[in-house]
Amino acid sequence: KVRFDVEGGGGPQAQLLHRKIPLENKSIFSGSLFQYLEESKKWRNRFLFVPDSYNINCYDNKASHDRGLHPKGTINCAGYKVLTSMEQYLDLISNSLPDVKAKAGSSPFLKCASQFPLVLWHPYARHYYFCVATEKEQQKWLAVLQDCVRHANDGLSEENKVQTHYGTWDMMCGVAPQILSNLVMEGLLPELRELISPRLKGKLHERQRNWMLISDAVYSLVQGQCQTQYEAVLQGCEAARCSLEASIRTDMDQIITSKEHVTNKIKAVVLPKAEKLLKVSIQPYISSILDALMEPTSRGFSEVRDVFFRELVDMSKNTLNEGTKETVAQHMEKISMLAFHPVKMNSCYEKVEHLSLEGLQQRFDVSSPSVFVQRAQILMREQMDDAVYTFEQILHQSLESLGTDELCKTIQRCQDRVIKKFDYDSSTVRKRFFREALLQIFIPYMLKQLSPSCGSELPRFQELIFEDFSRFILVENIFEEVVLHSVMKDIMMAVKEAAVQRRHNLYRDSIVLSNSDPSLHLLGESPSIDWAKEVGGATRRTKQVVSMIQVEDPSITLDPLGGNDAIPEGDEEEPEKEGGGEENVGGKASPELNEPASPKAPANPPALSNGSVLKEEDEEEDAKPQEQDAGEEKDTGVVKDAGEVKDAGEDSQPMQDEQPPSKPEESEEALPPAPPSEILSGATGTDPETAPRVPSAFPPPPHDDSGFQSPTSQGAGGAEAAALVSSGGGGAATTAADSSTGEQ
Repeated sequence: KVRFDVEGGGGPQAQLLHRKIPLENKSIFSGSLFQYLEESKKWRNRFLFVPDSYNINCYDNKASHDRGLHPKGTINCAGYKVLTSMEQYLDLISNSLPDVKAKAGSSPFLKCASQFPLVLWHPYARHYYFCVATEKEQQKWLAVLQDCVRHANDGLSEENKVQTHYGTWDMMCGVAPQILSNLVMEGLLPELRELISPRLKGKLHERQRNWMLISDAVYSLVQGQCQTQYEAVLQGCEAARCSLEASIRTDMDQIITSKEHVTNKIKAVVLPKAEKLLKVSIQPYISSILDALMEPTSRGFSEVRDVFFRELVDMSKNTLNEGTKETVAQHMEKISMLAFHPVKMNSCYEKVEHLSLEGLQQRFDVSSPSVFVQRAQILMREQMDDAVYTFEQILHQSLESLGTDELCKTIQRCQDRVIKKFDYDSSTVRKRFFREALLQIFIPYMLKQLSPSCGSELPRFQELIFEDFSRFILVENIFEEVVLHSVMKDIMMAVKEAAVQRRHNLYRDSIVLSNSDPSLHLLGESPSIDWAKEVGGATRRTKQVVSMIQVEDPSITLDPLGGNDAIPEGDEEEPEKEGGGEENVGGKASPELNEPASPKAPANPPALSNGSVLKEEDEEEDAKPQEQDAGEEKDTGVVKDAGEVKDAGEDSQPMQDEQPPSKPEESEEALPPAPPSEILSGATGTDPETAPRVPSAFPPPPHDDSGFQSPTSQGAGGAEAAALVSSGGGGAATTAADSSTGEQ
C-alpha cells in the first residue's frame, strides 16, 4: 500500500464525475405486504422500509415507522436469494437434509396466502416468507429485494487497491466477517447434518423446520465469534500500522531491492512450470471464455447507455412544450436517482443475467457465474450514476448563464458531451472487468496445480530476506505474484485484440485521453444539486427512490391460511393518506418520514444480522387494534398495486393514458400544495368512495412505475415504464418514455 501511495497507479483516468455520497437524504423503498410468522403460524400485514443502507427494516405497520419506533427486526440480505414460487423454495429445502425429500406441490410448513410469494432463502440463516396480492406488486418487490441482495453482497471495498480476492465462490457475500462465517459454515454444516439429522423426529415439515432453526442458531454463533475475532485482528493491525509505515518509508528502496532479488530467484523456479501449464491448460480457453463474458456484459452496458439516453430525450421533448428552467429542474429531480431505481435498471441488469460459463465448472472449478453477474451489475449502476451526476453538473452550470430560448440546444450539447464520456469510461471499466474475471477463473486453478511442486521449494527463499524486512516481504505472496504476472500477459493480449476488433464497442487505451477536461473535474468537487430547491420548493430532507405501489381495486383481498385474524380487510378500513415516502406537491415531506432512520431507534443493527436479529413480539396480538391506535392511520389489508404513483395532493386526479400530453401537465401544476397532515407515505389521500375511479388510468404491467420523479414533474411525465428485474424476474419491457411524452 505504501509503495502504491508513493509511486501511484497507472491506467486511464475516468472521464465522468463520481458522486461521493450517492444516496444522501434518500431512502430506496417502503411499503406494506404480508409476512408469514413461524412463531404464530399466521400471515400478518407488515411495513418494510429500505433505507440507503439497503438493510430491510420490518415494522408492524407504517404508523410504527412514522412514530420512530424500533423496527421489529432488520434483514441484512447478504447471501440471500429471492424466490418467487414455492416450487423453487421446495427444491432448495429438499436438499437441506439428506434422504428427506418433499413431495412436489407440497409446502414444508406454510401455505401461501396468495399466488404471488416472495421468499428470502439463505443456505445457513433463517428464511423470510412474504406475499402480495398481484403480479405487478410481486415484480416491483422482486426488483427491490434483488437490489438489496446485490448491494449487500458487494461488501468488499473497491477502494483498496492492494487487497485482491480471487475465486468464484458464490458465498463470497457481504463484509469480511460474513464471508469468514460462510467459510466456517461450509465446512461445519456437513458435520452437523451428519450428527443431528438421524436424531430429528416428526413429520417431514417438522424435521425441515427444526433443521433450519438449528442451522440459523449455529450461524448466529459463528457470526458472533467471527465478528469478535476479526475486529480484534483489525485493532492489532491498526495499532502497529504507524510504526510499520514509518519503517517502510524509511527503508523503501532497500525493501524493493530485496524483494526484486527474491522475486527473480523464485521466477527461475516457478516460471518454466507456469508457462508449460499456461500453454496446455490456459491459453486454448482464454478467447472463448472472454467471448462468453463480453457478449452479455457489453449488451448490459449498452442498455445502460440507451436508458440514460431515452430519459434525456424525454426531457428534451417536454422542454419543447414548456421551455422553462423550472420544467427542466422538475425532470432532473426525477432523473437524478435513475441509477438506484431497481425497476428502471432492470432491463440493464437482465442483459448480463444470460452470462453462462458452461463447461468451466469442472475444468477450472468455477462454482457459479453469479459472482461475475453481480459484479457487472454493480459496475453498471456506478456507470449510470456517474453519467447522471456528470450531466447534472454540466447542465446546472449551463443553466445559470443561459436564457430559456436555448434550453433544448443546451440539453442536447450536454447530452452529447456526457454520452461521449460514458463511451470512454464504459470501455475502460469493461476491459478492467474482463481482466479481473479471467484472473478470478485462472489464478486459483494455477495455484492449485503449481503449489504441490513449487510449495516445497519456497521456504529456502526465506533465507534471502533480511530479518528486518521479513515482516514486509512474504515468500508466499511473491510466489502468487509470479503466477499472476505469468498469465496476465496473455490476458492483456486477449483483451487488447478484442478492442481492436471493435466487436463490443471497446476503445484502445491509446485513444482514451487522461485529464482531457480539467474544467469538468473541478465541478466534481461541487455538492449534489437539490433540484427541488431550484424550482423554488422547500428542500426535501428524505426522498424515496422507488415509488409506492398503488391499488387499482381496493376490493382485492388475500385469503390467508392459518391466521385470518391477522389480516385486516382492505374494504373495512379507510385507505392510508400516504405517499410512499414521496413529497407533496408543495415539496414538503412528512416530518416523521424525513428521517431515513429514526433518531430514537438505530435503523441498521450490526452488519452481521443477516436477518437473524428479527424477533417477533406479541405474535398473537390482533392486528386491527394495533392499526387503530390513538387515531393513527390504518394499513390496508392489501399491498398497493405497482401502478401509477400519486402524491397526496394529486391522488384525486387519476391520469389516463388516453389524455393528451398537455392535460396532465396543466392539471398537475395547477394543484395547490397538500396540507402537511396529508403527507404521510403510503396510499392515496382521497377516499375511494368519492375519488373518481378510472379503470383505464393505469397502464399495463410493463408501465408500472413512475419512479422517483417529483410531484410536479409527474404531470409532465405520466406513467413511467418499468424495466426488467436483475435476476430474471419482472417482465420483459425496456425502460421507456413517460406515457404522455411517448404520445407526443
